[in-house]
Amino acid sequence: MQYRNLGRTGLKVSELCLGTMQWGWTASEEASWAVMDAFVEAGGNFIDTADVYSRWAEGNPGGVSEEIIGRWMKARGNRRQIALATKVRGVMWDGPNGEGLSRGHIMAAVEDSLRRLQTDHIDLYQTHWFDAGAPIDETMRALDDLVRQGKVRYAGCSNYPAWRLAKALWTSDTLGLARYDSIQPHYNIAYRTEFERELKPLCEEEGVGVIPYSPLAGGFLTGKYRRDAPVPDSARASGIQRRYLNDKGFTILEALEKLGQARGKSIAQMALAWQLSQPVITSPIIGANSVEQLNDSLGAVGLRLTEEEMKALDAVSAWE
Repeated sequence: MQYRNLGRTGLKVSELCLGTMQWGWTASEEASWAVMDAFVEAGGNFIDTADVYSRWAEGNPGGVSEEIIGRWMKARGNRRQIALATKVRGVMWDGPNGEGLSRGHIMAAVEDSLRRLQTDHIDLYQTHWFDAGAPIDETMRALDDLVRQGKVRYAGCSNYPAWRLAKALWTSDTLGLARYDSIQPHYNIAYRTEFERELKPLCEEEGVGVIPYSPLAGGFLTGKYRRDAPVPDSARASGIQRRYLNDKGFTILEALEKLGQARGKSIAQMALAWQLSQPVITSPIIGANSVEQLNDSLGAVGLRLTEEEMKALDAVSAWE
């Protein structure tokens, strides 16, 4: 495993981050522990979750992924070895203040996350998506207070458009507050426009770490979806079909497969290597319901594409 600094900070994180949205949803607690054990054994130290995971699943009140991670860290005694990231914003209790990025919600939600995670601090506390109803200075002051209290080491954001990230960075700089040192954008080789148009140059200029989610396009970039073949039965199939199952998507898939065959690498490994070969990317967030799925992604560790390979993939995936 190789490690990279999170943006301009001194925090070193593994070049692949383990996403845990599946814990308690499509992966049992036993399977979740097995995947986390294997990830750490491979040298991984960066684990990402959110308080809201996975509230949308029937019978899941939210906070389940955090609770599973908390029990696992306590049993393994490895909290100090883990760069732990979680998020705040979604609905977590009844009432008008049960969600959002107000000071009140953030201060209450972080205590709940700390309790579920069975820890006294969160390495990276991220605002899950923006809240138009909360002033940016209020949100950043709350995060700054948590950093000063030692409950949070660094702050990050997710799903922010470039103008909101820029305004947040300006606010922190002007007021002398902790800033967003990372962002989680939706980004993969088949979904490039949203990040690359404005967020990418902003992150490069400001030294913001980039930890993309859905680097394998919800499973599309694993090869289980094929041109003119039936759509596999999965929890994400409908979204994948709507966004990626088109001529351009399959052309990208076939290009990754062709280049991968020459390297002895899978489609998924080549898709992750495409991100890892970009200096702006810190650590793509990979998901896995099993150790077998994890191991395929781990095959991308240390894999970098040549200039010719990047040009070939750019030719079939670039946005206009």
